[in-house]
Amino acid sequence: MTGESERIDEDTLPFVAPCRTLRVTAPLTWLRLGFSDFRRAWPQSLAYGAFMAAAMALVSWLAWRYGSYWFMLAMVGGFVFIAPLTCTGLYVLSAQLDRHQRPSLREALRSGVRLYIGNELVFTLVLLMIFLVWARAGAMLSVFFPARGQPALRDLVTYLGIGSVIGGMFAALTFAVSAFSLPMIVHRRVDAVTAAVTSINAVLRNRVAMAVWLGLIVLGLLLGFATLFIGLAVILPVIGHAAWHGYLDAIDASGFPRHESGVTATPEVRS
Repeated sequence: MTGESERIDEDTLPFVAPCRTLRVTAPLTWLRLGFSDFRRAWPQSLAYGAFMAAAMALVSWLAWRYGSYWFMLAMVGGFVFIAPLTCTGLYVLSAQLDRHQRPSLREALRSGVRLYIGNELVFTLVLLMIFLVWARAGAMLSVFFPARGQPALRDLVTYLGIGSVIGGMFAALTFAVSAFSLPMIVHRRVDAVTAAVTSINAVLRNRVAMAVWLGLIVLGLLLGFATLFIGLAVILPVIGHAAWHGYLDAIDASGFPRHESGVTATPEVRS
């Protein structure tokens, strides 16, 4: 009887979680909360951020040393697609702090592998497909590059304009899909499709606030690159923690069941 009841509950779950209307300044609050989480769990967060920054620096150096300038830009752009996946551990750290638990990087990484790996792999496949199509579209842009030795400014503007529009479309799609989906997977027992559709719905319903959030992310990444990737050791964890609080602010996932084990199996402690 219990199994049947659980099955019926699963069958009656909504296809998409409802979203809240966000203030334009909401992303600033998320950053403040994210920085607060970073300070409260700075050894774990800094270790996480240093590893991600070092990985980005290494791949970019290899691309520059053995590839080409354009290949390096493509690899750095690829981080835009995989960055949400690398933040899963930061979401778990923030969830631990929400429950007044001692932050544990080991538990954060273990949860990311043991509890969420199935949906993470599905999500990775989706992002990989988007990235491959984006890379192919970028390669096809070469047909628009001026063939003359000294191209006119008008020709360069056309080439860069088309490239910016195409790249912007893929970046916007990736941002909409991943803005809230992975935090939702960490928070509640949902499948990757439900989380992705929920994320897209929330982004479309809060375009201005999410545009501000995207602008803050881009600004943070640019500052990190300007410091030769060193600043990313702090910037990336703060963004990851902030994304968790952004999800809690934007999505009402109370209609979905909690995980049966792990950090998010228990509710948050309201202070």
